[in-house]
Amino acid sequence: LSGMVAMIVMRTLHADIRRYREMDTQEEAQDETGWKLVHGDVFRPPAFRMLLSVLVGSGVQVFSMTLVTLVFALLGFLSPANRGGLMTAVVILFLLMALCSGYFSARTYKIFKGTDWRKNALMTATLLPSIIFAIFFILNVELGLEKSSGYVSFKILIGIVVLWFAI
Repeated sequence: LSGMVAMIVMRTLHADIRRYREMDTQEEAQDETGWKLVHGDVFRPPAFRMLLSVLVGSGVQVFSMTLVTLVFALLGFLSPANRGGLMTAVVILFLLMALCSGYFSARTYKIFKGTDWRKNALMTATLLPSIIFAIFFILNVELGLEKSSGYVSFKILIGIVVLWFAI
């Protein structure tokens, strides 16, 4: 089945390419439709290249942190008997994987011919953590108002912010 589909696609593309080469005038070239019109858009840099590169870097950071955490758990380094060990490992690995985040964000931004690399580095370091911290803070305030045992004290929140800015 896949061979049959490949043959149909190859015949169609071959006929389109042959017709494209046989065009005599510029008017005929402008009348083209379909995938030939898209080729100019494929290699154009995106409008929000900064945001895309920051999100790519943050995605690499979260993915690599998750992957390393799962590998450590599979190898037995993160025992369920050690209370809080998994969350400690996640936070530490998230901080360490910021190196991957910065590299891939800067690399993506450079591929899209971005010039403001300082802003890119600052946004990569602050965008995702600030969103996560804002959500956590709002949920923590609600837990505090309900007098829940899951409430995290203000001193620990200050410690997390210090870790965020110090590393």
